Amino acid sequence: MYAGVYHFMYCLVITTCSNEDEKKIKEALLEEKLAACISSFDVSSSYIWKGKIEEIKERMLFIKTKKEKWDDVKQRIKQLHSYELPEIICIEFDGSIDYLKWIDSVVK
Repeated sequence: MYAGVYHFMYCLVITTCSNEDEKKIKEALLEEKLAACISSFDVSSSYIWKGKIEEIKERMLFIKTKKEKWDDVKQRIKQLHSYELPEIICIEFDGSIDYLKWIDSVVK
């Protein structure tokens, strides 16, 4: 299950959010077993929104999960997020066999 054809059965979901949104997103995804691990850190984001350059301090979440849970994770983030248009990106990855087995044991 962890070699060859089964590569990229896992994904890193990235989202940025406010400090207030961070706790509810992390708790929901972990409690509902949609994610095995969520890392977070402070970021400074600059972007174009409605024709203007915006800058904001926010939190970036790295959510490790199974690829088959991508749609569920995306929908749950949208439900909990306060932004009008939240960043939600999925990057498929491979990893060490032990780490992938651990994700399998956690994400249901």
